[in-house]
Amino acid sequence: MRPALATVLPPLQAPRLLDQVRERVRYLHYSRRTEQAYVHWCKSFIRFHGLRHPRDMGAPEVQAFLTWLADERQLASSTHKQALSALVFLYTKVLQLGLPWVAELERPRVRRRLPVVLSRDEVTVVLTGMQGVHALLARLLYGTGMRINEALQLRVKDVDFSHQALIVREGKGGKDRVLMLPQTLVQPLRDQLAQAKLLWAEDAAQQRGGVELPYALERKYPQASTSWVWFWVFPQATHSTDPRSGVVRRHHLYDQTFQRAFKRAVMAAGIAKPATPHTLRHAFATHLLQDGYDIRTVQDLLGHADVATTMIYTHVLKLGGGAVRSPLDRLDPT
Repeated sequence: MRPALATVLPPLQAPRLLDQVRERVRYLHYSRRTEQAYVHWCKSFIRFHGLRHPRDMGAPEVQAFLTWLADERQLASSTHKQALSALVFLYTKVLQLGLPWVAELERPRVRRRLPVVLSRDEVTVVLTGMQGVHALLARLLYGTGMRINEALQLRVKDVDFSHQALIVREGKGGKDRVLMLPQTLVQPLRDQLAQAKLLWAEDAAQQRGGVELPYALERKYPQASTSWVWFWVFPQATHSTDPRSGVVRRHHLYDQTFQRAFKRAVMAAGIAKPATPHTLRHAFATHLLQDGYDIRTVQDLLGHADVATTMIYTHVLKLGGGAVRSPLDRLDPT
């Protein structure tokens, strides 16, 4: 007997299983990255079991796949958890099977790790070593604590110079939040918008397809995608094909391009830490706490749903023994 969930979700139209996964993800308004991850793990699960259909498999096959990921592939617990979430989604939301064993699957325990944090001097050296729009983007990440995708997806309308604010739309968890606009970035952002407007005008003159809009806004407001207010703050220099609609339009900067530029700057600075662009977000939070801002303020700026997530940065502040002097330093050097 199918659960009540089957009466809530509409019937799927796609004939192929992986396309059904995509269809259901989009119906539930999950992010594009979630769609890519779920499709990847469902495909891996099917290939692991010799292309058998998931409907013909059950708890033993799921557990065997997860065990292989943990033992043979040695995946991190967070990645292991993502694979499990994808399979639970497949069975409950796509196949809509009332299987009691789905709820009984053992969830991998995610261990909290101390984040990599750059010192203020290290941040200064890295930012100095970056050029052009990548330098501005890096300063924006450190100056506001935004995630890289939140910064890349900024629209013109989300920059409020009059209120010295930046608005993050549809951040992690689908939440909006307001961030301060660093004073030192006001003029660089104005210059960046001036450059972006040249690309927007070029697209308008060539009657390009505009930019991608969230949900059904493109149908509701047909002219919005080609308007200046919806244009990207950090547009890509070239056009690309939208993988969902097939429309050739201008995308925002690719995160991989920025990640490579950031990695080069870290290596050139001689910093022996596994720093990534997300490390700038860690540095933002840690340095605010060092400046005396309270944990709740930092939580709001980062967009954390639970203050426990933000508390991890208080542990970073304790590195070095919490100002305890080592007994070695008290020994007579002679």
